Amino acid sequence: MKRIVILISGRGSNMRSIVEACAVERWPARVVAVISNRPGAGGLAFAAEHDIATQVIDHKAFPTREAFDAALAQAIDVQTPDLVVLAGFMRILGAAFVRRYEGRLLNIHPSLLPAFPGLHTHQRAIDAGCKLAGATVHFVTPELDHGPIVIQAVVPVLPGDDEDALSSRVLAREHLIYPLAVRWCVSDRLRVEQGIVRQVDGASQLLLPA
Repeated sequence: MKRIVILISGRGSNMRSIVEACAVERWPARVVAVISNRPGAGGLAFAAEHDIATQVIDHKAFPTREAFDAALAQAIDVQTPDLVVLAGFMRILGAAFVRRYEGRLLNIHPSLLPAFPGLHTHQRAIDAGCKLAGATVHFVTPELDHGPIVIQAVVPVLPGDDEDALSSRVLAREHLIYPLAVRWCVSDRLRVEQGIVRQVDGASQLLLPA
């Protein structure tokens, strides 16, 4: 059984979708721990209710980013994970931390990367006049919001959309593609060749609008 550690900062809706899919679909894996950098993160209660170990590594308790990264890595390594999943984890991780988990560190970003890395992705897509928006699951590299793309989901930007409306529609798609990407990882169904991720069964790595 592969071991998954999930990092969150808030309500953990993507974490929840992964935990539920893992149980329902009977993955060859289990979520062994959920770690937050914020003591009040709502997702911690859900994890505890599902008998998943929880821990808080409060970034405010550390004088430097490097010190926080080291403490976080120590907490993760206790769990001997095969995969580390960032699910709404709102801290930028240093290059040394990222390299420590190279090839087994996943993130989801609410845009169609490489467009709109960073914050405020939905408003930026609206302001740019984009007709499509979406979300991207990718392997994490030291460069922020870059790295080999595992799967993307596309949603239309509708007339009259504001940031909240577009965000809600994208999030619903995130809840579909992130569990799928994690399942592919723990089932060894992905290959990275020259920076391109291939699904070895030929499954689509693009979720189009319904």
